[in-house]
Amino acid sequence: QVQLVESGGGLVQPGGSLRLSCAASGFTSDYYGIGWFRQVPGKEREGVSCISSSDGSLYYSDSVKGRFTISRDNAKNTVWLQMNSLKPEDTAVYYCATHNACGSFWFYENAPKRMYYWGKGTLVTVSS
Repeated sequence: QVQLVESGGGLVQPGGSLRLSCAASGFTSDYYGIGWFRQVPGKEREGVSCISSSDGSLYYSDSVKGRFTISRDNAKNTVWLQMNSLKPEDTAVYYCATHNACGSFWFYENAPKRMYYWGKGTLVTVSS
């Protein structure tokens, strides 16, 4: 059973930075996609970014491109999301998720239904 545990959320002022971590365990394959979704109460969960364990391919949603950076350490089974130039609209619960691949489909409307495993989430609040 794959387990994903997020950490690093908190309160930050607009323009500030945070780094989220996702510690993963239980993978039975070396080939998978892992990344982040976020959800605001009353709205659908949306894809933020993902990274491939095999070739390191990266994908970002248009709303975070240029501000967020995803990275991984396969040996530590850890994925990070460095979030810079944060905006109030980035406020959300951020969830780590995994699929057997990373690609543009992570940002489709039905993407959350396609993910295999989820963490419990970590709250990011961007406010002055």
